[in-house]
Amino acid sequence: MTTSLLMVGAEMLNWSDLRPTDGRPAAGGRATGALLAATLRPSDKVLVAGPHSLQVLELIASRTASVDVLVRSAPDAEQIARIVTGRVYCGALDRFTGTDLYDVVVALDGMHRLVGPDTPAMTWTDALAVLKARMAPRGRLLLAAENRFGIERLIQPEVMAAVPRNEDWPRDITGALDAPVGLPSVQAALGPLGVGATIHAVYPDLVSADLALTDPQGPLTAAAIGRSVAARYNGPTLMDPYRLVQDAVAAGLGLELAPVWYFAIGDTAPEVLPIGAVAAGEGVLLEEQLLEALKVDDQAALRRTVPAYVAWLASLDAESAAIASPDNVIADGTAYRLFGSGVVVSGGAVEHLARFVRRAQEAGSRQPWAGDTQTLTARLAAMAGLEVTAELTVALDNLRPQGQAEQLATIARLSQELADANEQATWFESQLDGIRRSRPYRIGHAVLNPARVVVKRIRRL
Repeated sequence: MTTSLLMVGAEMLNWSDLRPTDGRPAAGGRATGALLAATLRPSDKVLVAGPHSLQVLELIASRTASVDVLVRSAPDAEQIARIVTGRVYCGALDRFTGTDLYDVVVALDGMHRLVGPDTPAMTWTDALAVLKARMAPRGRLLLAAENRFGIERLIQPEVMAAVPRNEDWPRDITGALDAPVGLPSVQAALGPLGVGATIHAVYPDLVSADLALTDPQGPLTAAAIGRSVAARYNGPTLMDPYRLVQDAVAAGLGLELAPVWYFAIGDTAPEVLPIGAVAAGEGVLLEEQLLEALKVDDQAALRRTVPAYVAWLASLDAESAAIASPDNVIADGTAYRLFGSGVVVSGGAVEHLARFVRRAQEAGSRQPWAGDTQTLTARLAAMAGLEVTAELTVALDNLRPQGQAEQLATIARLSQELADANEQATWFESQLDGIRRSRPYRIGHAVLNPARVVVKRIRRL
């Protein structure tokens, strides 16, 4: 392997972006690989700027004629030099001089980690100009820009943002490498370079880019994004990530609130990455239909939908039926089909309904009936003529909404229901008190009371 390792200046000798101690790992993910596979050509000469996962670098090297890499970390540069055949430059972007031009410049980790502490002032547009200068005529640029007000700010904000990390060295206030705020600002900063660029909304984040979409709209797209984001934020959150994504996409904000944007400049790319990541066709998840019916207490819709779903479930083979929970079934009118690879659930239709009840409770959704998971599952199962004869295998412990907003909404709803129940109890007590004070009641009580005494004495004999 004929790799050249060149120091260009401002290199970081005791630092690693591939194995950070308190920072994020290098960029990668399924969508990253799909974008590169769709845009790179065997004859391309490529420059990779910034830390990218070793899997990404291996993919680029296998699909192109030559690859040069620029990273700021000396240990990372030594490791990368073992897997690429081109030149590995170690140092900051502002020290990266030369005349080599490239067919493709790849910067899918963004601009932030292209410089170190020896470069106190370099703006995002300055870095963009350096990368642009390395593009050959008719060259292409694959660029990532992080959204500083992405959907993750509403799900799980960075609670340690105020605590300095190792990477938070002093910088010039006018020379930050953060991308401009908002997609319109990024497009304006790109200027003529961004005209005709393909823009992808990337989820769930830059490190594990699972999905990239040019037009994130529609219920099935929202479900795919929601799954990806919910898997990334599976602990305590401010808001339920799955439901938040559903609402954001329904409001047409899937592109504006994406955590990251990919820009394919000078080239085209598929609308969905990886291809086939979003189910084709029309329809909506069956779970969404059931939740809407629960919210408005439309029991007629429930009594139509649940039996139809159970009948369709019985027509499937065992392998398909095991993953056909309502959150993995597309309803298109009266027809049903599987959404994708879902969670395997054993126990048949009752356990699938129990999983739906559990997810509805975790999302803080309104329930028209009182009771625990077992009771609510029994109500839905009865609509299809099924009985819950055994304990459910679905987890029943620590059952509470995932997001704090949903927890507060659930507390408010339960408090209101309790207040309504107390008001009804008070009304019934007032009615009983009025009956006891009425003349007929007192006469009847006076007549019957001596008879009760006589009966009790006879029984004693």
